[in-house]
Amino acid sequence: MTEAVDLSYNKIAPEEEEEEDVYTKDGTLDYKNNPANKNITGTWKACPYILGNECCERLAYYGMSTNLLLYFKNNLHQHSATASRNLSNWSGTCYITPLIGAFIADAFLGRYWTIAIFSIIYVIGMTLLTLSATVSGLKPTCVSKTPCHATDTQLTVTFLALYIVALGTGGIKPCVSSYGADQFDDADEKEKKQKASFFNWFYFSINIGALIASSVLVWIQDNKGWGWGFGIPAVAMAIAVGLFFSGTRLYRNQKPGGSPLTRICQVIVASWNKRQVNLPADKSALYEIADNESAIVGSRKVERTKDFSFLDKAAVQTDADRREESVDPWKLCTVTQVEEFKSIIKLLPIWATGIIFATVYGQISNLFVLQGSYMDIFLNDFKIPPAALSIFDTLSVIFWVPVYDRILVPVARKYTGNKSGITQLQRMGTGLVISIFAMLVAGILEVVRLGIVKRNNYYDYANMPMSIFWQVPQYFLIGCAEVFTFIGQLEFFYEQAPDSMRSLCSALQLTTVALGSYLSSLLVTIVTKVSTKGGKPGWIPDNLNRGQLQNFFWLLAILSVLNFGAFLFISTWYTYKKPVGTISRRLIKDDDMSSGYHTVELGRTQ
Repeated sequence: MTEAVDLSYNKIAPEEEEEEDVYTKDGTLDYKNNPANKNITGTWKACPYILGNECCERLAYYGMSTNLLLYFKNNLHQHSATASRNLSNWSGTCYITPLIGAFIADAFLGRYWTIAIFSIIYVIGMTLLTLSATVSGLKPTCVSKTPCHATDTQLTVTFLALYIVALGTGGIKPCVSSYGADQFDDADEKEKKQKASFFNWFYFSINIGALIASSVLVWIQDNKGWGWGFGIPAVAMAIAVGLFFSGTRLYRNQKPGGSPLTRICQVIVASWNKRQVNLPADKSALYEIADNESAIVGSRKVERTKDFSFLDKAAVQTDADRREESVDPWKLCTVTQVEEFKSIIKLLPIWATGIIFATVYGQISNLFVLQGSYMDIFLNDFKIPPAALSIFDTLSVIFWVPVYDRILVPVARKYTGNKSGITQLQRMGTGLVISIFAMLVAGILEVVRLGIVKRNNYYDYANMPMSIFWQVPQYFLIGCAEVFTFIGQLEFFYEQAPDSMRSLCSALQLTTVALGSYLSSLLVTIVTKVSTKGGKPGWIPDNLNRGQLQNFFWLLAILSVLNFGAFLFISTWYTYKKPVGTISRRLIKDDDMSSGYHTVELGRTQ
């Protein structure tokens, strides 16, 4: 059993207090695994390297993915539906692999080494992809307007490179924002305020990378070739790795706290083994350590809830448990450990409602691009890459973030009394509604476009005379919806996640994008099979002028309405997490310790 510590044996001498103040109080270490010195590590000294890494990584990712549909269609000469399906599958994988990265970071390597190792994997994938578009024999012989197919070897190399990139990004996505936040000490009020500013700049760096990718790189791919189009993102990712390693001496690092999946399994096993045990009438009799902090390192206690009470049996102390010299977590769990698992279960229905939204969001690099490729893509003599229109999504996000933060929140706060203006669930729901209108606008545009095609017999025109800039409203609406729903999700999953499972929950939130891409792929497969029966061209044929793409947008709008209804139902019963107590650590100088220091957590041993 855990015993309390008599801190009288570890009192800090007055002459040591000043020395202690230069070290962080949140348990972070420097690159030598010594307590992190505030004066030479962390804060804004370290963050430029992390922000630079994120900006370059996002530039590489979006520079590669934004125009990838047309690369599949034109250079690999794939059918429109096949290209859309392959893009959706790859994009989905990029948002599933963060589960791997989050687990490795939390359980084994820590965030620094996870980001470092997976960044190198990312560079290897980008290099191979560049070679596949430049080296004779690997480079597909089929190009735009040439009726040919890439060989099996060429396809294999291309998709091998893409899925290596998907693995690499999986180790970066769930770790980099949290690693940046690790550079600020929560126990220091000045640094705690700076942490909020960090997230603003982190988000800004993502959009800078996306902005360059959706404008400059897309133009290069369409006008200078895919060797340059993939090569520049590869170089950007190599720069990202270099920037990250350059800041090594300045970083503060958190030790990995053990596998959250193991703790979940312990609750399941313990509650199952005690399924015949009755819960005590007095729920305060359930097992929990007496100290201020929970038994889980770095985690606050969580107040017991009535939900899923059958799991509480994992915290029931039996006579056999009391006879044990020490607690076996596979037989007896604390209330906080049980509540961790409950929190994850309660998050899942909210998480599920994000999948349809992610399917809608995914169209900005999928069917929106395909739709735009059949419109007038010329501005005087300048050829506009269809994928470049995604820049209006980025500009919409950049516009709506300050509007939301500086205008909408203060106004809403006056009426609701909520410090955030509206709750996290209300924010997410608002984005879901806006996404419905985005699909309606896209569908209406396609109806108008096909009407012009039919009236003027433009069926065989590669670019019918309707400006591609008519797509701007649908991109702008998606960007607005993104600010409400995606950022709302990030905040919601961070705040409602157990303290020790935030990396896992960040990865879980990212999987909605993955499943949205897979759902998009599945829907395309189904509607193609159904709509092409009897020799019909179908909704998404190779010649979109003879298709019915608006029907796919109507389908997504209907699914979004149903999804919003489910979200409203789920939101009515959701209860927000109530943590209890705080985490308090103190550094004690100890000549007997090999490092010269050890950490004492008030109320329990470390």
